[in-house]
Amino acid sequence: MPISSRPRLFFFLFLHLALSFSSPPEDPIRCSHGHSNCTITNSYGVFPDRTLCQASKALFPTTEEELVAMVASATKNKSKMKVATRSCHSLPKLICPEGEDGLVISTKYLNRIVRIDVEARTMTVESGVTLKQLIHEAAMVGLALPHAPYWWGITIGGLLATGCHGSSLWGKGSAVHEYVVEVGIVSPAGPEDGYVKVRWLKDTDQDLNAAKVSLGVLGVISKVTLKLEPLFKRSITYTIKEDSDLGDQLLSFGQEHEFADITWQPAQHRAVYRIDDRVSINASGNGLYDYIPLRSTSSAILEAARTSEEIQESTGDADGKCSDAKLVTEALASRAYGLTNNGTTFTGYPVIGYNHRLQSAGSCIDDSEDSVCFWDTRVKGTFFHSTAISIPLSTVKNFIEDVKKLVELEPKAFCTLELNNGILMRYVKGSSAYLGKPEDSVDFDIIYYRSRDPMIPRLHGDILEEIEQIALFKYGGLPHWGKNRNLAFEGAIKKHKDAEKFLKVKMEYDSSGLFSNDWTDRVLGLKEGVMIEKEGCALDGLCVCSEDSHCAPSKGYFCREGRVYKEARVCTLVEVVETEEGGSDLKEEL
Repeated sequence: MPISSRPRLFFFLFLHLALSFSSPPEDPIRCSHGHSNCTITNSYGVFPDRTLCQASKALFPTTEEELVAMVASATKNKSKMKVATRSCHSLPKLICPEGEDGLVISTKYLNRIVRIDVEARTMTVESGVTLKQLIHEAAMVGLALPHAPYWWGITIGGLLATGCHGSSLWGKGSAVHEYVVEVGIVSPAGPEDGYVKVRWLKDTDQDLNAAKVSLGVLGVISKVTLKLEPLFKRSITYTIKEDSDLGDQLLSFGQEHEFADITWQPAQHRAVYRIDDRVSINASGNGLYDYIPLRSTSSAILEAARTSEEIQESTGDADGKCSDAKLVTEALASRAYGLTNNGTTFTGYPVIGYNHRLQSAGSCIDDSEDSVCFWDTRVKGTFFHSTAISIPLSTVKNFIEDVKKLVELEPKAFCTLELNNGILMRYVKGSSAYLGKPEDSVDFDIIYYRSRDPMIPRLHGDILEEIEQIALFKYGGLPHWGKNRNLAFEGAIKKHKDAEKFLKVKMEYDSSGLFSNDWTDRVLGLKEGVMIEKEGCALDGLCVCSEDSHCAPSKGYFCREGRVYKEARVCTLVEVVETEEGGSDLKEEL
């Protein structure tokens, strides 16, 4: 076994122990004087451009009345405002206020269940309620939110702002905002209204289609009412197959199973199919999904795993990554990815249990002190890019075939993805939300190594960059609003047919732009471009390279066309050879 493989194997052996203690993440808002002179970041410790945000003050309302008063005061003073959640899991700079007197409003203490109407099957919650709170409180009265993201540490307000989802093409689909029937939103107003306006949008109001996926630019979401269903059970079986017919399977699998998803492991030429359906409430089983990577982990193990991958990157050890990737994927499969039949033991498929015990996970945020979530910035753990792009179902087979061509050319390049179990593919139904998915799509979720030095290229980074550009520019893919690197948002707003309707609502709710910032203005097309062109910008996804300086020519990385998608421009490692005249020349791409 290569030495570099041992720390990661060690890491997963410890994951198998299912450590039961964790330390909750730090608050992303940190102030030096009480609630003044603050910096804001996300839970990963840095935004795509590696900066922090500044705010003159942080406000922590505990009631809607306090929230309304705060927005009114800030509006009267013409102070910029942004909303932050208790953990801030969005990667882009959606939560950055601007100006010397900019304010950040946290929903941390707006965390109450307001009411549950069992007969009407509705639940009203404050926007700072976490997904975990919601689904478990609903289950206690026999109700269920049918679809949810797989990570339960996000808040309802945050997940609605960015369009978070599970996986399904059935019924209303997998996006949580499809189950919203009412939203309370607090926005700026003129002096005649006391500088604040509180709107309660119902499912009969067209403006709800803007509020469902708002990017935080309409105001502060105060309360949300969701339409729920009677609590039900699900049956889950994971099965692994060769990926030879993956394109065809993607088209049919989502129609065959209500909660289907597929995880693709291209370097191993296989795919993991999640066969996941409703079953009778009387079906035997009390299964639990405690996804292994979302369990708490010792900081020492996280540091060992990170050190291993840094060594592999610096030495070009693709074989070591591939060996480790097999260990990772086999370890997860052998432990059923964290599924148990009774909450403690896995005895075999299918795993049957109540929806709220199987739909989402995240035990690493439980309130204790021994271990942390794998992305915790207080330890030298993982540091990664998160690319999530939705491809229309009508063209997804062609996208898969293009990626397979890259796999044939450079199979080892995909091992870095399999260190995180591979490419997660989830189904998302077309939505009436103005900034939702315009049509039925497959969301490709990719997590991969990011250097802590923005000027250091990644091993086989050109292949990953080409996949990203194929998805975005050849197939018109849509970026997840809460993930991705800068380049993914270039022209994204133009892919939404109802973008003008959204902008009209935005102007009505916040004509002065007090809830906007430079980033949201650029994403919404109100300012030009989201890409930042500077030396090395393509290495971190701040731009698509157009000249060699955007890569790392001093380290042998130059801007070149893609291997399959010739319109792509990626940072490619090029061999430099000495000439007979004593100079140097560029040889072929490696």
